[in-house]
Amino acid sequence: MTNKPKADSKKKPTHKSGYVAIVGKPNAGKSTLMNRILGTKLSITTHKPQTTRHQVLGIHSNEHAQLIFLDTPGIINPKYELQKAMMRFVNKAEKDADVVLFIVEAGEDNLPEYAFDSLKHLQKPVILVINKIDLKPKDEVQQLATKIEDMHRFEDTVLISALGGEGIPSLMEAITKYIPEGPPFYPKDELSEHPVRFFVAELIREQIYLQFHQEIPYSATVSIVQYDERDDLDYISADIIVNQKSQKGMLIGKGGKAIKKLGMESRKTIQEFVGRKVFLDLHVKVREKWREKENMVRYLGYN
Repeated sequence: MTNKPKADSKKKPTHKSGYVAIVGKPNAGKSTLMNRILGTKLSITTHKPQTTRHQVLGIHSNEHAQLIFLDTPGIINPKYELQKAMMRFVNKAEKDADVVLFIVEAGEDNLPEYAFDSLKHLQKPVILVINKIDLKPKDEVQQLATKIEDMHRFEDTVLISALGGEGIPSLMEAITKYIPEGPPFYPKDELSEHPVRFFVAELIREQIYLQFHQEIPYSATVSIVQYDERDDLDYISADIIVNQKSQKGMLIGKGGKAIKKLGMESRKTIQEFVGRKVFLDLHVKVREKWREKENMVRYLGYN
């Protein structure tokens, strides 16, 4: 009688790689969640809804997995061409992803039917993520989770606080469970595939959201005209594009005070991001009703 060799109980762990789309209504905490997972600020965040306009890609890597997160604009019923472009980013992310995170703010009392429309046709795992659970009693959060679970079939439900970090390990475990095996798509030390110019434009736009009110942030976009990495500093020239002439005066302010403050605060955040001194030159330009014109929306990078 011959002895059969014993199976190796220490099976080598497999590597997983895949894409994770983060979708949900405006202000649900999608960008805060991605920044928390990555441990750095890639997506701009403000208290105003619809801050995110692009699909922002962030890469989380460890020894056994690489998760590529796609932060998306908030799900809305689009009314003009810019918003239609934003919804195309959401739809593309959902189609490209291996796993979809449907993130809902704790205390949410108005989830329109259209928020679930695209989920109905997805043949992939969708995880329900209830965020900001630190702001509501536990029984209310659980009731909300049960209510939403009745509206769509979710593979998992995870309760988190993206700002405080509660529940993030459980969420990462749930995501990784559904990610396919495969080699990493990007070098393990990369955080994003976007160029620095993209993030610089976003940081300037973030300050517009923080410093201006009413329609100004929603009517403005930022185009980087020139970015030179010089020996002593980075020279950046940027155009702020607005929708109407009256908005140009508001952005510049009396005696140029508003644009000066915008430049100072933007420069601080950009220097922190790039890790070196920056000279920032801002100009305000009017492109009448640019948000409503498909060719202008595409020209300004929303394609």
